[in-house]
Parts: sequence; structure tokens; C-alpha cells
Amino acid sequence: MDIKIQYAFLPHTDADAALAFYRDALGFEVRKDVGYEGMRWITVGPLGQPETSIVLHPPAVDPGITDAERQTILELIAKGSYASVTLSTDDLDGLFEKLQAFGADVLQEPTDQPYGVRDCAFRDPAGNILRIDQRA
Repeated sequence: MDIKIQYAFLPHTDADAALAFYRDALGFEVRKDVGYEGMRWITVGPLGQPETSIVLHPPAVDPGITDAERQTILELIAKGSYASVTLSTDDLDGLFEKLQAFGADVLQEPTDQPYGVRDCAFRDPAGNILRIDQRA
């Protein structure tokens, strides 16, 4: 049995800022950009990996969510406590410098962790946390 991750979902609070970050700063390709009733869902993914995508979606638009729940979700997103993803690269220091030059919100510079991983961390424009590991 072969199981792969096809989509991961991260909320965005500004579609254009999210698009600029994932496309221009990370270098992901845009696979879909779909609008509906004033909202946008943007599917992005790393070049050469068409089977793996991140869907950037408007937060808290599900039916049945109350205004209070929506506000809580938006607060959690802004704090970086709602969603995260871990990426990997063969050039952690180079990608760190590129994201820092782009103006991304740095949470942690490249660090050798005691559990054997070298990584760094950023927030995307919505506040989602991106950890980036150095591939061996």
C-alpha cells in the first residue's frame, strides 16, 4: 500500500500576501487560484513535486461556525497557534537568508537542535508557523 500526503491546508488572512510569500519568497508554483463569493483558495507546491500541495484557504468560513468561534480562530491564527507545516531543504542557510531578505517574520535562526535536526522557523503573513529542516 502506497500512501502519500496530497494536500495540507493553511489559512490565509490576505490572499495576495500569502501568494507573494509562498510563490515569491519560497519559490512554490501556483497550481490553482480559485475565487468564490469574494474569497480565494490558492493551491501552491514545490517545483518538481506535483503530488504534494498546500491549499491556502480563507479561515473560518465553514457553515455553522459562530461569530465568537470565528474570532477565536482568527486570534489563534495571528498568534501562530492554529496551523503549522514543516518543510525541508538542502540549503537551510540559503533559504533562511532568502526569506529574511523578503521580510518574513523570523521566529528562530538556523539552529542545531539537541534532538538531531538543524532547522529554523518563520511565520507566514497570516501567522502560520513554518519550520524548515536541513535535509541530510
